[in-house]
Amino acid sequence: MESRHVSRSINRSAGDVYAYASNPANLPAWAPGLLKSVEWVDGQWVADSDMGRILLDWAPDNPFGVMDHHVTVPSGETFYNPMRVTANGAGSEVVFSVRRQPGMTDEEFDRDCAAVQADLDALARILES
Repeated sequence: MESRHVSRSINRSAGDVYAYASNPANLPAWAPGLLKSVEWVDGQWVADSDMGRILLDWAPDNPFGVMDHHVTVPSGETFYNPMRVTANGAGSEVVFSVRRQPGMTDEEFDRDCAAVQADLDALARILES
């Protein structure tokens, strides 16, 4: 499966970025194109999106900046999303690996990557303000 690594440097420590970005409750603030709201329901994160209600399964808290997560859409299909935050000098860098799904056109893949870049840019604006 082809991957494109989309990244953004953020002028905040990796610990600060991880603390904020690894909390699914904060996703609607920095990934509004993906989610409208997120809540903890019966032991799992449930989000409202343009696709309907989706389930989010995030990597447990860890000292390595791993924010990998699974997204299960209403059809029941689950997508794995690798994501990391690492120290970069006094700041940090967030990397999200966008995976091209089977049958996805070049235009669709470019659009997904651009949407992830916009989300990471929003994350940086929030954390740098």
